[in-house]
Amino acid sequence: MINELLVDLVDRVLGSGKRTSRGNQSYHCPFCNHSKPKLEINFTDNKKGDNPWHCWVCDKRGRKLKTLFNQIQATSEQVNELRNLIKSGDWVQEESANTNQAELPPEYLPILDNSNLLARHALAYLKKRNLTEEDILKYSIGYCERGPYSNMLIIPSYTSEGKLNYFTARSFKSDSFIKYKNPNVSRDIVPFENMVNWDLPIILCEGPFDSIAIKRNSIPLLGKNIQSSLMKKLVLSKVKKIYIALDTDAQKQALRFVEYFMNQGKEVYLIDLEGKDPSEVGFNNFTKLIQKTFPINQYTLMQRKLQLL
Repeated sequence: MINELLVDLVDRVLGSGKRTSRGNQSYHCPFCNHSKPKLEINFTDNKKGDNPWHCWVCDKRGRKLKTLFNQIQATSEQVNELRNLIKSGDWVQEESANTNQAELPPEYLPILDNSNLLARHALAYLKKRNLTEEDILKYSIGYCERGPYSNMLIIPSYTSEGKLNYFTARSFKSDSFIKYKNPNVSRDIVPFENMVNWDLPIILCEGPFDSIAIKRNSIPLLGKNIQSSLMKKLVLSKVKKIYIALDTDAQKQALRFVEYFMNQGKEVYLIDLEGKDPSEVGFNNFTKLIQKTFPINQYTLMQRKLQLL
């Protein structure tokens, strides 16, 4: 597991690195200035905040990147960014490499213009969650009558190039024991990337139903953590404003997101969903919640943290 944001930071401090046969990154050593990249850094062994580094020429070495940054006199901004990245390591989700390609189930069927009884049940479920027929068409939502995803809705996610990168399977049967079933592919993606405008404010929410119901420039996290690919995209993008709309039980996570993005120079808003999720709130009420939400500053951030104690 490699924290790509950490790699990006070190690349900016030491210059672009190269991946070695051992899976480490090699850089030109700032201590001996050897002509070849002989300083290796291990970005995978980071359970305790350790990233062992070693120059094979001058034998300079250490276990923590903070030590390296101090010795080469990195700027205070770079040291602070490193500190924030290491602190955020438990909620920036890293996944082991999964090379499986996302494919829609062969049993996938369209819901609209389908007179099948199951299709009507699926449509009724979606309308109960405040989704319109326009939403269903826009997001290509389908369902399965049989197979491993039988009686489940299928909500595809596509890259900016229109390639399927994931799908969410959700049961539309009220008595179903299994509500969700994830495909065996990596979740280290940018969900609904083909729908995102990186020049506008972005709303982060938990699930695809929330994102669709918001009817705005939003990205579902597919849970309560942020995958590394999405985090890197958000940090390096031109997006200036980020709205965080997570469920009530994820407020500690939400505050950590707020603090991290503030440290990256983003203007961050924390939307109070009043005990509901975005799909329950609905478009009109969500609009009102946005209008009465103000950007978080250090004082209000501390207040929110104290309220959760």
